[in-house]
Amino acid sequence: MPDPLPAATAYSRQKVMLIIFSLAMGGFGIGTGEFAIMGLMPNVALDFGITEPQVGHLISAYALGVVVGAPLLAIFGAQLFRKHLLIALMAFYALGNFASAMAGSYETLMISRFIAGLPHGAYFGVAALVAASLVPLNQRAKAVSYIMMGLALALLFGNPLATLLGQHLEWRYAFGFVACVAALTTVLVYVFLPLNREEVRHSSLSELRAFNRPQIWYPLAIGSVGFAGMFCVFSYLAPTY
Repeated sequence: MPDPLPAATAYSRQKVMLIIFSLAMGGFGIGTGEFAIMGLMPNVALDFGITEPQVGHLISAYALGVVVGAPLLAIFGAQLFRKHLLIALMAFYALGNFASAMAGSYETLMISRFIAGLPHGAYFGVAALVAASLVPLNQRAKAVSYIMMGLALALLFGNPLATLLGQHLEWRYAFGFVACVAALTTVLVYVFLPLNREEVRHSSLSELRAFNRPQIWYPLAIGSVGFAGMFCVFSYLAPTY
């Protein structure tokens, strides 16, 4: 099977690390935004006068946005340059979290969380492709792992910080913080990621053909079972503490 990624671009090591840092910053913002509400479930419930299980529906709304947005945005964004798609995705994520911070009702927050989840999956997919295209073949796994490190750092530092902001100030500050990180990522990608006009772009139909391969469905099924169990526990840590 031919390699779908281009050969590594001749950038300096410093340039590559700046690009990867910019992309990892997006992973940090998305990871923080994804889990922030879990530590603030009692605060949101008290503010809107609803039950904590109802707040759990906000987590489901975000997850539904991820499920819907990942394939759709990947298909519709297939004709865009990766730089432009990454900028659009992170700007959209910033707006979704800003809307979450400004939500005046439970219903509005539900819609905002769904919207915020839409760019989640597509961003990680495109960011991984960009990171892999920057380095030689034998360093691609390491480059992608650096992008995912942003998600790990979100769990270790971003989410505790967002919970601290939400509990000591107001839960809305947590989403405001995520919106700022997403906006910063948008600027960093714009500044540091060069536009490659020779980049191979694919049609929407070719993106859909990937789902005809059983090799795609096996890891999706395994991941869905594992993450479903994890989120069932994580979502209600704050109320059960």
